[in-house]
Amino acid sequence: MRDLERLTPPRRLFRVGRAPDPWAWPPWEFAGQDGTFGNRWDDRQGNYRVLYASSRLEGCFLETLSRFRPDPHVLAELAAIKGPEATSPPGVLPRSWLEARVIGEASVFGTFANVGSAASLAYLHKRLASRLVHYGIGELDGAAIRRTAPRAFTQEISSHIYARADARGRPLFSGIAYLSRFGDDYQNWAIFERLAGVPAIERPTVRDIDVDGRELRAALALLGLRLGD
Repeated sequence: MRDLERLTPPRRLFRVGRAPDPWAWPPWEFAGQDGTFGNRWDDRQGNYRVLYASSRLEGCFLETLSRFRPDPHVLAELAAIKGPEATSPPGVLPRSWLEARVIGEASVFGTFANVGSAASLAYLHKRLASRLVHYGIGELDGAAIRRTAPRAFTQEISSHIYARADARGRPLFSGIAYLSRFGDDYQNWAIFERLAGVPAIERPTVRDIDVDGRELRAALALLGLRLGD
């Protein structure tokens, strides 16, 4: 049987998170009733937490700011209007949101499962066949991993990868490597919390968000957002 393809992160990864420490694990008391924090690779069993990072700072902004993106139904209605009222106002990113967050940069070590590769998809399709049937997924492909599969299923994939170990019981993976739903330009990384062994995150640094920074401005443009007053 094909196995999961493995990737190692580049020298430094980026993360946008709450001040003062964007690399802090989310407090368990903020988990939802399903035991997760609502993210694609969280653990439904509540055994570990996950931090989400990207190889590019612009990718971090795209993932975290997407919640402010204009509603497509509103955009479609505005596009149908003729005349001077046809200008589509962008969504607004509150400055207060930025002020509460900082940029983290760190070296992240370990082996990550590249879930979107052909080998990994073939492995997961066979190994988790019963779960595919449970969720009504006829075929596990790249689109399902990135967008269409129920979040509960991708969270089960995360738990499966987390539990993989060698003959001596040592974990095989430090997390999951996956491409952003906003495009193949952005390689993202879901980092597992491990209670024992060498930590995956080393030499973290923190800096304030520059509202005029190139990466933030690029993300705002791609998402159709403007910075609030």
